[in-house]
Amino acid sequence: MQHPDRGPDRFRGPSDLHLHSDRSDGTQQPAEVMRAAHEHGLRTAALTDHDTTSGWAEAAQAATSLGMTFVPGMEMSAKHEWRSVHVLAYLVDPDDAPLRRMTERVRASRRDRARVMAERIAGDYDLTWDDILAQTSDGATVGRPHIADALVARGHVHDRGEAFRGILSPRGPYYVDLYAPDPVTAVGLIHDAGGVPIVAHPAGRAGVLPRPVLAAMLQAGLAGFELGHRENLEQGVRVLRRIVAEHDLIVTGSSDYHGAGKPNRPGEHTTSDEMVRRIIERGTGSAPVYP
Repeated sequence: MQHPDRGPDRFRGPSDLHLHSDRSDGTQQPAEVMRAAHEHGLRTAALTDHDTTSGWAEAAQAATSLGMTFVPGMEMSAKHEWRSVHVLAYLVDPDDAPLRRMTERVRASRRDRARVMAERIAGDYDLTWDDILAQTSDGATVGRPHIADALVARGHVHDRGEAFRGILSPRGPYYVDLYAPDPVTAVGLIHDAGGVPIVAHPAGRAGVLPRPVLAAMLQAGLAGFELGHRENLEQGVRVLRRIVAEHDLIVTGSSDYHGAGKPNRPGEHTTSDEMVRRIIERGTGSAPVYP
């Protein structure tokens, strides 16, 4: 029986389950993200910062004060061969030891990579580590978006997009690889922590993951795909919809909002009430916070 505090019918839509704060690579504090979501007409929202749950308490308080339901989430980094794979983790237990060890390892890799990249870039551009730290908030893990913001502040590029296409490109001389688990491991960790794993923007320019990898992810507990996202390409979405139908998977739609860091706006894609209910029913590691 569903616990009354976890009742899947207590939330209200519309729902956006993929938003970022300055605890990772967004530009607003968690409370500000929830206010932005509310201003765009949302009534259920998730904070899904990269490899951290540190913004949950602030976001939950802000969301519920605005009459919104808060769904605890995280976007976990993974990697298959050369490509980055992001797995959204809803309703995980934030104190689950194996999951915490992995996210701490990934965050440490982000910090180390940022320092090395900063040193390389400083050889050709006027940029210091203090410039980069000035773009972060307390407790945030320094990453490439913060380097990009520092490059913008120094006038070397116009915006984050230009920085990522040029100076910070994986094909450029300054790039340093990031440690991340394979996606099957990531899904298993999320599942074992009571969470609901959903592949974020799974049909982008890199293409859909190979079927054997997806099959292994499903075996590990993959719950579904974020098919409503501005980066998805229709050809890949068609392939994934067939897999969704075969396995009765969850389908979400989200904005991937980053504040001023990206042009994405809250609510530009949303998740249906049915799918939010399925996520709430399936997650056991933590609970939604209702107003």
